Amino acid sequence: MSRTIRSTTVPRQRRALRNVLGLLGPAFVACIAYVDPGNVAANITAGARYSYLLVWVIILANAMAMLVQYQSAKLGIVTGRTLPELLGERLRPGARRLYWLQAETVALATDLAEVVGGAIALHLLFRIPLPLGAFIVGAVSMAILSIQNHRTQQRFELAIIGLLAVITIGFLTGLFVSPPSPSGLLAGVVPHFEGPDTVLLAASMLGATVMPHAIYVHSALSRDRHRSNPHTKVPASAIARLLHGTRLDVVVALGIAGVVNMGMLLLAASTLGGKDGTDTIEGAHAAIEGALGPLIGTVFAVGLLASGLASSAVGSYAGATIMEGLLHRRIPLILRRGITLVPAIVLLALGLDPTMSLVISQVVLSFGIPFALIPLIRLTSDRKLTGEFRTSRGVAVAAWVSAGLVISLNLVLVWLTVVSNA
Repeated sequence: MSRTIRSTTVPRQRRALRNVLGLLGPAFVACIAYVDPGNVAANITAGARYSYLLVWVIILANAMAMLVQYQSAKLGIVTGRTLPELLGERLRPGARRLYWLQAETVALATDLAEVVGGAIALHLLFRIPLPLGAFIVGAVSMAILSIQNHRTQQRFELAIIGLLAVITIGFLTGLFVSPPSPSGLLAGVVPHFEGPDTVLLAASMLGATVMPHAIYVHSALSRDRHRSNPHTKVPASAIARLLHGTRLDVVVALGIAGVVNMGMLLLAASTLGGKDGTDTIEGAHAAIEGALGPLIGTVFAVGLLASGLASSAVGSYAGATIMEGLLHRRIPLILRRGITLVPAIVLLALGLDPTMSLVISQVVLSFGIPFALIPLIRLTSDRKLTGEFRTSRGVAVAAWVSAGLVISLNLVLVWLTVVSNA
């Protein structure tokens, strides 16, 4: 009898595991936004200039990211609509267009960082000129986007997860050769700043970690994956099961992204501190290669390339989601990819500093976070909209505190910038 019980229990456990694993995917796509080239620029710059000082920013930002991304995914699953769609239904035409304009600006800043980062990686690996590298990144991201639709979303997710694995290996391998200082790491956990420049970097790191376009797109990714027909009523028990799997999806995916982000800063702090020219990605790569060897330098550049390719594809997906939800207009993803590629190519052709462009783009993203976060909190807390799945009071308070921190940091950044330039 006991043998029979064990033989039936094991298949059930395997089926349960397969069911849970089958719910994973959307958060892994969204988390690519958290390990894009903008993160590389912000985290490498922070670690090279200020060692372990801003470790606490990554910890705080990653905790906020888990909270925010789960709320976005939940909104898509419970309502069957995306965050931009729900906003589009509630805003007047004029306000809706203005809201789209700021969201589109954020999406373009995101795309700039992703394409420029990929172009830098191609230059590091193959000495390809930056404008041509940007064009190649755009072309490859078009190929990745071409496999994405409602029927093949899992293939798209698998492609992105594969690139995430490359990113993780690329950015963490150097730590095995140059491990961080435990005492420095512990000291960096205590929140503090050292002047206006550290506030700018903190805002950049926060903008690179909690990204507005990831907030918008996660609701679409979860809705498209789990609700093939958004208008069909789904039993509460089924929604509860989906949300359980989504929590695991978010924790695992964002946990990986947090480790990668922390690894970037720790590698810069342990390897690049005190070295000249490490405030650019090219300089940081050269210093890493010089200190740890050409193999580690090449692995780092490959990780950067995978980051640019994956995040560029996801960024275009997010931009299309924003436009469709707010303007009720849908253009082919590949066409949008071609249009948004132009600013990055122009910027690189003009010879502007690519690393500084990446950092500034992340600051722009930081200012866009409240516009995505505040509506998300209000919608997920609306009983009429989300019913029994509305956000609990404790979670809502944590979300509002997160929004307040972002807004406060941005206001301090503006004030310090004005004072320092007065």
